[in-house]
Amino acid sequence: MQLMLALFRKHRWRTILMLLALLASGLAEGIGLSALLPLLNVAIAADRGAGAEVTPPGQFEQAVLDILARLGIAPAIGPLLLVIVAGVAFKSLLLLVVQRQVGYTAAQIGTELRLDLLRAILRSRWEYFLHQPVGKLTNGLATEAQRSSDSFVFGATAVTFLIHALIYGAIAVAISWQATLLSLIAGVMVIGSSHFLVRMTRRAGRRQTLLLSSLMAQLTDTLQSVKPLKAMAREHLADQVLAGETFRLNRALRKQVFSGALLNSVQDLLFASFIALGMYLALVLFSVELSTVLVLAIALGRAFGSLGKVQKQYQKMAQGESAYWSLQGSIDAATTAAEHLGEGRAPSLERGIQFEHLAFGYDEHPVFDDLCLDFPARTLTTLIGPSGAGKTTVIDLVIGLVRPSAGEIFVDGIAMGELDLRAWRSLIGYVPQDTVLLHDSVLHNVTLGDAALTPAAAENALRAAGIWDFVAALPEGMNTLVGERGGKLSGGQRQRVAIARALVNKPRLLILDEATSALDPVSEREICQTLVGLKNDLTILAISHDSALVDIADRVYELARGRARLLEPQRATLEGCSE
Repeated sequence: MQLMLALFRKHRWRTILMLLALLASGLAEGIGLSALLPLLNVAIAADRGAGAEVTPPGQFEQAVLDILARLGIAPAIGPLLLVIVAGVAFKSLLLLVVQRQVGYTAAQIGTELRLDLLRAILRSRWEYFLHQPVGKLTNGLATEAQRSSDSFVFGATAVTFLIHALIYGAIAVAISWQATLLSLIAGVMVIGSSHFLVRMTRRAGRRQTLLLSSLMAQLTDTLQSVKPLKAMAREHLADQVLAGETFRLNRALRKQVFSGALLNSVQDLLFASFIALGMYLALVLFSVELSTVLVLAIALGRAFGSLGKVQKQYQKMAQGESAYWSLQGSIDAATTAAEHLGEGRAPSLERGIQFEHLAFGYDEHPVFDDLCLDFPARTLTTLIGPSGAGKTTVIDLVIGLVRPSAGEIFVDGIAMGELDLRAWRSLIGYVPQDTVLLHDSVLHNVTLGDAALTPAAAENALRAAGIWDFVAALPEGMNTLVGERGGKLSGGQRQRVAIARALVNKPRLLILDEATSALDPVSEREICQTLVGLKNDLTILAISHDSALVDIADRVYELARGRARLLEPQRATLEGCSE
């Protein structure tokens, strides 16, 4: 029950209220059941008629009669039936409260797990984030979070049945502790002997968790490459891989279903046998009255039934608990890899950015060695070079997503390690190569739902990006939907909306990562005209393989073999660095 203990600690007060309500509902059920024995004896006495010999009440029955007398309830059929009905009604009301509380708590658990994972991943270091498969994260947010909350429901239901089993067992002990003890020993043996089915389910659940994570990761990667696969008639290869994972998942699910069905069938038969044994012992060996034995049979039947349901619910909880621990492990790992933001000096960008003698590599593969760069403020600098030369890595270093292994980056003469990194990133507008717009309005795509950004701010950004006239002419203006991934807009229009998104927060630094590589010459020329109008107001750093961004640049660096070369006509020697 480690899962339930962990969740109970996180939701302590809700758990305490739930347990108190469960205890009260169990006591209400016990009160109703306790009134059944006097009711039977009253009915038997009435059936025999006046003058018939009346069997003196046993200890348990006498204790119930004494309590009823103190409460002013006559031991007659009508009042006793009302006591039974009242007990059932009160129990049902309390169980309704408990079930609602369990449902609310389960929903809260699922929500908190999703938010914890999302926040931990978004706050993790860039190197850690790059190694996380998108499918695994999607599986965690969807499947594992839901299975975790379902496991809590099963665990809470098991606790409910356990409390009821204890109440029923206590009543049975009060009626005949000898018969009850022997029957309960036999019942515990049944529970213990069938516990291997719970272990089987737990193993199947762990296998299911691993396979679901793997399948979702492969499915996500495959769906992103469907077009080239279909173009080359190779979609059957992806089908083979996904089918293999799906079949393995199916085997795990079959084991889970089989163990649950076997537990149900075996358990019910054995419990019925031991209840019959208890009745036989009470009637023959201990000479208990028939009416008392009937109540004993009801109490033992409900106790065994509740114990059986405890094990069945525990089995279902064991099936999904691996999802919780897997998800919690992902959250803990991402939390451990969190970036340290919000500390240091407030940044500005008045003079420029300098790289001094930088060295950097990925997993023992060097990218830069003694790299020196200078990006003056309010100029447009373009980085060119072959693929793999490290152009995007320069961008990542400027943003602070990665840190150099040697050397330093200075912003206005202040080392980046001394800056408030969050505040520094708030000064940056970033336009990636692959512009993905949300299936929402132009306004939402520019502001991303930031309540602090007004429509007027979005309009100013769209004007600065050179696309306001087009947006204003749309049927609903800024409220016009752009379609899935911006499909209703052309490539150049999508790129301008992305530039407006980068400009809406009035950045000091605008970064363009191959932002014009997929555009036609006309759209590229229009984007370049927009950038020329912007470069006197902010610093622009661009990566490009195209000549257009080279032609309008104030300076151009060519990256190759871990070094940078400043090209003519702005060619200059970088002091202290070899060329």
